[in-house]
Amino acid sequence: MLPIIQPGPVFKENLQKLPSIDGVQRIDLVDGKGAVVADIPHQPGKLGSLAIYQYLAQAFGKLDAKAAEHGLAVFAEVTEDARRHPGSHPNVDRLITIAAGGAALRIEVIPAG
Repeated sequence: MLPIIQPGPVFKENLQKLPSIDGVQRIDLVDGKGAVVADIPHQPGKLGSLAIYQYLAQAFGKLDAKAAEHGLAVFAEVTEDARRHPGSHPNVDRLITIAAGGAALRIEVIPAG
């Protein structure tokens, strides 16, 4: 398992503490029945989420309430914006739901190539 970082109050600074996403094509989020319920592609506008979800997979092994709470801390000020504007940050909204008792998900990192 990857060591857990101590996130600060700034999203961009937290991203600099995370492992590289070079070589990651996408992340699939899988429910308890084995269905892919969401994916995060390696594309502009999604790279921060991709990095955070990859890190959560490496540090926690799954996306449960504990991992989701930590992910919200890593998203820093983006989390507050997501709480004020539901739907504007779907990958943060998902963490909020899981942290509040929603079903845990498996994080599958799909390599490029």
